[in-house]
Amino acid sequence: MNAAAVDERALREAVIATAREMNALGINRGKAGNVSARLRAGAFDGYLITPTGMPYAEIAPGDVVALPQDGGADAARGPRLPSSEWRFHRDIYRARPDAGAIVHTHAPFATSLACLGRGIPAFHYMVAVAGGKDIRCAPYATFGTQVLSDHAVAALEGRTACLLANHGMIAVGASLPKALALAVEVETLAEMYWRALQIGEPALLPDAEMDVVLARFRTYGQPDA
Repeated sequence: MNAAAVDERALREAVIATAREMNALGINRGKAGNVSARLRAGAFDGYLITPTGMPYAEIAPGDVVALPQDGGADAARGPRLPSSEWRFHRDIYRARPDAGAIVHTHAPFATSLACLGRGIPAFHYMVAVAGGKDIRCAPYATFGTQVLSDHAVAALEGRTACLLANHGMIAVGASLPKALALAVEVETLAEMYWRALQIGEPALLPDAEMDVVLARFRTYGQPDA
């Protein structure tokens, strides 16, 4: 087996592990949500994505679907149908060269805000973890449609996470661990914001302060090895 094949199998296993972990962490439940990772192996340029409608505990590496960057579900490689949300995964990868992985969940607090059409404003400095001064909520569109994908890509402009009205959230990262960690951060922020709203409208940090925070975040944490 060549190195590219070994790497693809490892990535398939990592996609499955991430999908199972998002449920274990409580940011998703059941068969909802989906996970993908960019894949470039030999002549193949595309991504691996969880199959539609399968319990994550039952997914094997061969069930993970490979989709080319320039194709749709009819170009899927493998025996399973891809997640119904393959369009926004494809379009995010097209629009974002920095994206190596995408985690989409129906996290309870993020989805509660999204059902009110609320994004997450600068009530806490950690909102900047998603790359901007707020976390936007994309307008509603039917799941799996091109309209939803277009809304998601727009809401992610200059950001690495967004909410989807009456639906859930998307987190984008350079790798599967980073996308999952961001999804956890966004759900934590959504919970804090939701709890603050039970008392009243929280005070928001001014744009100037968020500019300072965003600048600090550029050098926050350990450098990549």
